[in-house]
Amino acid sequence: MKNLTRRDFVKTTLGAGAAGLATPEILRALPSPSSELVTLGKTGIKVPRIAMGTGFHGFGGNSNQTRLGLKAFKELLFHGYDQGLNFFDMADQYGSHRYVKEVLKDLHRDKVVLLSKIWFSGGGGLEPTDRAVPSVDRYLRELGTDHLDICLIHCAQKHTWPSDLERMREEMNRLREAGKIRAVGVSCHSYQALKAAVDSPWTEVIFARINNRGQSMDRPDPEPVARLLSEARKKGKAVVGMKIFGAGKLTGEKQRRESIRYVWENGLVDAMTIGFEQKSHVDDSIKMLGSVI
Repeated sequence: MKNLTRRDFVKTTLGAGAAGLATPEILRALPSPSSELVTLGKTGIKVPRIAMGTGFHGFGGNSNQTRLGLKAFKELLFHGYDQGLNFFDMADQYGSHRYVKEVLKDLHRDKVVLLSKIWFSGGGGLEPTDRAVPSVDRYLRELGTDHLDICLIHCAQKHTWPSDLERMREEMNRLREAGKIRAVGVSCHSYQALKAAVDSPWTEVIFARINNRGQSMDRPDPEPVARLLSEARKKGKAVVGMKIFGAGKLTGEKQRRESIRYVWENGLVDAMTIGFEQKSHVDDSIKMLGSVI
């Protein structure tokens, strides 16, 4: 017997007259494009196709998500979690660790995937660093957990980042061996940095800016970036797309739907991170993804 989708469940199992009897708990248990898990490259880590981003306009220890306040922040993440979005995308610069810690108090740690990033270049209240251990140990204390599922070097822009940050990469390797990190990678903010990430054997997970219109991307033409992402995935690297909606510039429903379609139909990403600010934004993106997958 084939697996039932939520739509199949309501239509066939409950029937039209009984559809209203489906509780939210029952519907949450049914598969949907948002809750179906995919494996990130060769890491073995399984995630939904959408990550809950916590860093829209994030810098200096704040973001649009943390500026909502703790109560609204928790409600937003729980709204996504209840629909299968258990992948939380954080960073030191966003100031979101202590907020997510409060969310984790009501969840089982093994039911969520936690990703954070190390800001190495300085600014925003942080000193430049080429180390990973002090940052990750602090992140774990801030989150109240014993490990990160994924840790990224944050906002690499130079093609020389693998050699420039060799010490940081070595420390991240040791943290992984110690069980404090499960997978490592980099968040890229230039085409050159992205190419270096694709070429580097060290990189397991890549965050890359991608949408069909080249908005807030490394290049105005998305095709060179798309080719690199395809190459990365062929090499077994995990790719998580960011700026899918052009950092808020793709506002029309048709624009957003076309961007999601472009990313998924071309097989450019394993998952994507979106900085939702309202519950309706979560629902809208899940619905759009369902129309494409």
